[in-house]
Amino acid sequence: MSIPKNPLPTARLLLAWYDRHRRRLPWRAEPGQITEPYRVWLSEIMLQQTTVATVTPYFERFLVRWPSLAALAAADLDEVLHAWQGLGYYARARNLHRCARLLSLRPSGFPESEPALRALPGIGEYTAAAIAAIAFGHRATPVDGNVLRVMARVFGIAAPLPRVKKELAELARSLTPVKRTGDYAQAVMDLGATVCTPRTPDCDLCPWRRACVARREGCQEALPARGPRRARPTRHGVVYWLLDGDDRVLLRRRPEQGLLGGMMEMPSSEWRERPWPKAAFAAAAPRRAAWRRLPGCVRHVFTHFELELVVLAARLARPCPQGLWWPVGELDRQALPTLMRKVARHALAGGGVPVRITRRAASGAGRRSR
Repeated sequence: MSIPKNPLPTARLLLAWYDRHRRRLPWRAEPGQITEPYRVWLSEIMLQQTTVATVTPYFERFLVRWPSLAALAAADLDEVLHAWQGLGYYARARNLHRCARLLSLRPSGFPESEPALRALPGIGEYTAAAIAAIAFGHRATPVDGNVLRVMARVFGIAAPLPRVKKELAELARSLTPVKRTGDYAQAVMDLGATVCTPRTPDCDLCPWRRACVARREGCQEALPARGPRRARPTRHGVVYWLLDGDDRVLLRRRPEQGLLGGMMEMPSSEWRERPWPKAAFAAAAPRRAAWRRLPGCVRHVFTHFELELVVLAARLARPCPQGLWWPVGELDRQALPTLMRKVARHALAGGGVPVRITRRAASGAGRRSR
């Protein structure tokens, strides 16, 4: 007895499901409303490698503070970076601001085509396709992790990622309809986020359940398969918590290019593969001072490596006019990345608290870090 083949998934079935179960998100236009490209672009930049639950309050605060492209373009970069704190990947915030300024010079605002969108700062292949489809109704197919997972399961593609990413993207494009492309793009995202989840997918609620090869073969959670993960290396550095006589800490801005580019930090050494020897601590310091090592270290995980920072603390006997000196009790007003907020917490808890800093200020600096 031959087993009948699964029916093919169709956009029609998915869109009918989406019309009943679509998520209501602050950047989405309701049925009958006009989609605002500014909202789509802002949300897509924020959502890169971040969850909807995390992004939602940030998006709403951004929209209150900068309700239009022109408002964001007129903002100071440090204000944008400060508002971005907690979302991580700060290059996105810098590119967001740079892109807003470039777009504000265009009489027509956002371009509509994928190639023109990809030419803008911070907009890659996925984001360009998402904006083109959702904001302008072009037949474009944004492919993110949700889309890859849905396609791998529906079509039963057992080969591991990232090797089959191109094949899964082509399958996704083959299902993209000519009409309602924006709704379709968001429907696949919603399906992956709410039904076809990484673990324990709710297959009985899926509009493509009859077409799904993985459901038929009982291997839903095994797909998409992934190749072996590479071990994440550890890098090492030294960071300097230097106070002056007015209970201010020395800060500096990192170079524009590179990790955490353009962000404020406590001065630190180069990050390298081997731990720094004690004899080299003073040589990398920003000032000559009576440096002492605080107990423990600061650990932080980036996408491709882990970082361990030894923290040295010192106080200058006399005020020093050189450099940016910032009141310790007001660090929450600085656009510090999460790593440097960890450094501040570590210093305040490990004996780097100046005598005149109040308990309230110290606890506040820790509370605001993420």
